[in-house]
Parts: sequence; structure tokens; C-alpha cells
Amino acid sequence: MLSTIGFIILGAVALIAMWLLGAYNGLVELRQRWRQAYADIDVQLTMRHDLIPNLVETVKGYAAHEKDTFEAVIKARNGAMNAQGTSEQASAEGMLTGALNRLMVLVEAYPDLKANESFQNLQRQLSDIESKIAAARRFFNNVVAEYNTARETFPTVLIASSLGFPHKDFFKIQDADREVVSRAPEVKF
Repeated sequence: MLSTIGFIILGAVALIAMWLLGAYNGLVELRQRWRQAYADIDVQLTMRHDLIPNLVETVKGYAAHEKDTFEAVIKARNGAMNAQGTSEQASAEGMLTGALNRLMVLVEAYPDLKANESFQNLQRQLSDIESKIAAARRFFNNVVAEYNTARETFPTVLIASSLGFPHKDFFKIQDADREVVSRAPEVKF
């Protein structure tokens, strides 16, 4: 027969086991939400990457002599498509955003292009995708904050790393890239 101390020990072990199970399952759920949020960003970025060649080709027809701008956009697009990991991808996307901003400033010098229905449609699609990317990034960063908070609060912090739940990074533009994105492009005629 079990004594009172035996029941207390058994109860304590059962409570610890239940807590471990709950903590582990909670972290698994948050990790899955992180993966889903990252995949959502990836879907939007892929749509953006697919739209850019059409946009560049449309603008090329009106401003063929702006070769450097087109090459910068395509190079930034290729870099963004090949980026791996959250911080590298965020940096590459920041460079692409800067190149796209320079392309849009270039468009301002061509009224016929701005009036072109095909270009307007591409511009609307790009604007829509940019809004969706911003929303996906906000959602992703919210999930990262929830995940990191859950893994770093006591007592979960005692087991999170040992159970394979590492710290996750936010999807943000690096300080060095922020200048590229915000710098006004130079327009030459």
C-alpha cells in the first residue's frame, strides 16, 4: 500500500508530467504557427517576384535607356529569391523594395507610361501585394513574439532549448538596408 508520502510524490510527478506535456504541446503549436506565418510571407513574396519581370518589361518599352535601373531591380529580385533564413530574406527584400522604389520614381518621368492601362494594372497588383506582404510580416512578427515569450518565460525557459525550441528572429529590415530603402533615387534626364 502506498503511504501518504507516496501519494504526494506520485501526485507531484503526475503534475510535473502534465505541465511538461502542456508546455511542450504549447511550444509545438506556436512553432507550427511560426511555420505557417513564414509560409504566408513566402507566398506573397513569390507573387511579388513573379510580377516584377512583367513590370520591368512594361517600363522598358517606354524607357529603354534606363538600363541600370532595370538591372538593379532584376539583380535585387534574384537576390531576394535566393535568400535563405529570416534575416537574409528580410535584408534581400529590403534591397528589392529600394530598387522598386527607384523604378517607380523613374516612371514619373514618362506620362505615357503612367497612363498605360497595362502598367496601371501591374502597379495596382504590386501595390496590393505590398499591402499583403506588410500584413503577413506583421502577423509573422506577432507569432514570433508569442513564440519567444512562451519559450522565455519561467518555467518553460528551463526546458525549451533542450526540447529543440530555439529563439526565432523577427522579419525586419536591417539598419544598413533601411538607408537603401529610404534613400531617394537619383533621376537623370
